[in-house]
Amino acid sequence: MASFRYALRDTMRLLSRHWGLSALTLLTAASVLYILGFASLFAMNMRYMISRIEGALVVQAYMKRGETADQALELTRSSPNVASVRVISPDEALERLRAKLGNQARAVTLLGENPLPWSLEIQVQKVEHITPLVRDLMVLPSVEEVLYSGKLVERLAVISRASAAVSGVVLLLTLLISTLVIYNTIRIAIYSRKEEIEVMVLIGATPTYISLPFVFQGMILGAGGALLAILGLWSTYSSAVEAVRSTLAFVDIIVDRRLLGQFFIFLFGAGATTGWMCSWIAVHRFTSRGMRSR
Repeated sequence: MASFRYALRDTMRLLSRHWGLSALTLLTAASVLYILGFASLFAMNMRYMISRIEGALVVQAYMKRGETADQALELTRSSPNVASVRVISPDEALERLRAKLGNQARAVTLLGENPLPWSLEIQVQKVEHITPLVRDLMVLPSVEEVLYSGKLVERLAVISRASAAVSGVVLLLTLLISTLVIYNTIRIAIYSRKEEIEVMVLIGATPTYISLPFVFQGMILGAGGALLAILGLWSTYSSAVEAVRSTLAFVDIIVDRRLLGQFFIFLFGAGATTGWMCSWIAVHRFTSRGMRSR
């Protein structure tokens, strides 16, 4: 307990004595975590927009005259790739046709007997599941025709795969760069106090006793940088949401406060953890060197 109190006291002393270097480390951490958060939000929104478009795509399967949709319904319900399926009866299809015709709906009465077939409206989990589903439906003897946006589906599938790959690479590179920048900044801060560390080693202080203040300092600076990055991201993202809503109302972006809150909590934890790990690795090198030379 006494060691913990010492570590906290010495952490505050380190922060106040070297306030300029601490402020530089804090701003550096905030900058790289802001970039990391911005890249993550961009990747999340790209995936969200694609998933919304995918969810709006509907495969329409029309049965042959006199055939019911039972066989096609059984196929779609047994498929794990189907998100939802709805059976459209001839009567419901006729009502939809009347609603679309509006003032010209009286022309429907000239048809006499309802000529519209049974049909299915199918939504899949992902866009790449549409083409295999269409193939399975087309071989059924009860299915007359299957309608879907073929070219759009193919392009969306390519965009979805490319977006996932690019987002993954960008996030990985940003995370790596952020860790290296924070590590080197904290390492420079610790290097400026290497003589103090070496003296503590010479008088018999344990590596844990020496490391704790520096580790706490790294955690505080990492968490503080993450907090500044979150404030900047919240302001930037709120402005971006307002701009998109006023100019591109048809574009879907993430506005769920709960999801954004979870992301910001994760970013805060990532900042604190990165500061802790970088500080521990950096100070461990100095203490290990001092122990070997003692």
